Amino acid sequence: MLWKKGVTAALALAVIGTAAVGCGKDKEEGTTGNAGGKAPAQEMKINYSAEPPVLDTSKANSNAAFTFINAIGESLYRLDRDNKAQPALAKELPQISADGLTYTIALRDGLVWADGSPLTAQDFVYSYQRTLDKATKASYAFLLQWIKGGAAVTAAKTPDEVAAKQKELGVVAKDDKTLVITLEKPVPFFTQMLAFCTFFPQKKDFIEPLGEKNGADADKVIGAGPFKLVSWTHDQTMEFVKNDKYWDAANVKLEKFTVNIVKDTNLGLNLYETGGATLTEIKADQIKLYEGKPDTTLKPELTSSYITFQETKVPAFKNAKVRQAIGLAIDRKGLVDSTLANGSVPSTGYVPAGTLDGNGNDFRKTVGDTQEMFNVDKAKQLLADGLKELNMPALPKLTITSDDTETAKKSLEYIVSQLQTNLKLDVQAEPVPHALRVEKEMSKNYVMVLSLWGADYNDPMTFLDMFTTGSAFNYGDYSNATYDGLIRSADTERDPAKRAQELADAEKLLMKEAGIFPLYFRSKVYLKKPNIDGVILPSYGMEFELRWANVK
Repeated sequence: MLWKKGVTAALALAVIGTAAVGCGKDKEEGTTGNAGGKAPAQEMKINYSAEPPVLDTSKANSNAAFTFINAIGESLYRLDRDNKAQPALAKELPQISADGLTYTIALRDGLVWADGSPLTAQDFVYSYQRTLDKATKASYAFLLQWIKGGAAVTAAKTPDEVAAKQKELGVVAKDDKTLVITLEKPVPFFTQMLAFCTFFPQKKDFIEPLGEKNGADADKVIGAGPFKLVSWTHDQTMEFVKNDKYWDAANVKLEKFTVNIVKDTNLGLNLYETGGATLTEIKADQIKLYEGKPDTTLKPELTSSYITFQETKVPAFKNAKVRQAIGLAIDRKGLVDSTLANGSVPSTGYVPAGTLDGNGNDFRKTVGDTQEMFNVDKAKQLLADGLKELNMPALPKLTITSDDTETAKKSLEYIVSQLQTNLKLDVQAEPVPHALRVEKEMSKNYVMVLSLWGADYNDPMTFLDMFTTGSAFNYGDYSNATYDGLIRSADTERDPAKRAQELADAEKLLMKEAGIFPLYFRSKVYLKKPNIDGVILPSYGMEFELRWANVK
């Protein structure tokens, strides 16, 4: 199929940019264009499969949350179509000290929040301090631990100790328009990271009165980005309008966009075809209907799908042979061919193709295949050997949890069938709403879970440091001292080639032990009305970027 043949090249493009978008006129939108002399309404309607759990900059940890926080908010920099950091709330790129540790950043004049109140450098200081405070329960606080003293803030145990460590944090508002950030060690891609949601400013006197309700509803969010969230009917719709107080409002063309929370792609396609949506994801057989048409847009991603095993909840999962057996009993090619059929490809390791290795090369080419292919006979033998080592006659009844979106449920059904047929396991499917799946995963209240991890930045570390002992994202409690050592060493290694090799060795070990079991590297296919221009479908970080979108 067309999308499968094109996926390798598309994934390579993800390194330097995103899928291209077209332009033109679209009769379904009721636009007359130049011929009718009437300018089209600058509005979009977008189908999206999951509601964000919360729109709180500190607590955001899902693609959905990052996508919509990025719409209403902004950081010092914003990534363009080529994934390059462009000045946003900052008026220019940072001045970086010779040792690569100190970033001095000048903010634009006259910045304000969406309510018109001043935005200053102190709002960044507050944001980073809040995220690093363990009481906030920010799972992405680890990114801010690159900042000098960041880890000490998170490690502080009492409110007084937290306050003291926050004062020592390497983030200082030199004045209202000058922010100085000092790092623990050089981070070559730190300027790019300053565009990421976790580094957005936060408005203290708005957030603190709300407490735990911050980010929960339309009237409980505030940003300084191109759009404002004005309506949020949970599990149904979200409505955004242009923020007229945005520093570059004159160049934001889109006046409004509405998000339909649609889990059924058939319903999504129907909305698209009847004018109820201008952008929607399509799956499997739907793709064939639109092959070769100008509506189709491939979205290659730096995203890996995998199974996580909860080793504390199910002691049998501490046995590597049991984990390996479950993974090898699943036909990954069959999964992407029969269930996804959207350009996704069977995994050959954990880190997706297109991820740079930090030494100028594609990590997958550097490492090669680190994952064994589908092998039922070997899976049966590994399971038998593992059970013998555990002195168990059989595995207990197992449950696999996933999102309840159409694709997730189909994938879940396929995997359950594979394990029942190939290993004769007693396995039950548990599809739940996205927010609940995230909550169950974070609280480790599951047996097995279908997980997806998308890159936060283009480097293998964004995937591999998750599985060190005690990591906030190590939801399966995998632990290996050798693996921990490799990641620690790579984290401080300044020789790019040596660092790349350490990360390669770490992935090989993770795959050998099946600490997790990857399934596929994800791609998506979207339909976009041909008269919609300027939409960016990033390969990582968020689902879509509408900052430069417009209707032709």
